[in-house]
Amino acid sequence: MEEAVINQVSKMYKVLGDKTRLKILIFLQSGEKNVSAIAKHLSMEQSAVSHQLKLLRDSKIVISRRDGKIIYYALADHHVIDILHQTFEHVLHS
Repeated sequence: MEEAVINQVSKMYKVLGDKTRLKILIFLQSGEKNVSAIAKHLSMEQSAVSHQLKLLRDSKIVISRRDGKIIYYALADHHVIDILHQTFEHVLHS
């Protein structure tokens, strides 16, 4: 395995290793949401959620789309859901 690929995987797991970011990803499994909906669901300030979403977007774990002034976020692809489900299954199985 190439060192560059290993570095990318390591960075992705570091991003996924944050409890708040995991909660955001779990919430996004049901479909795209805007920052306000995510902040309300997590009882957090919008600025704090936006910071976490930027990290997730920079890591290509979530994608965004703009509709006027509102930005919606969604999981980048089914692989994100697969990773989450596999990890939770592993933890619950232990």
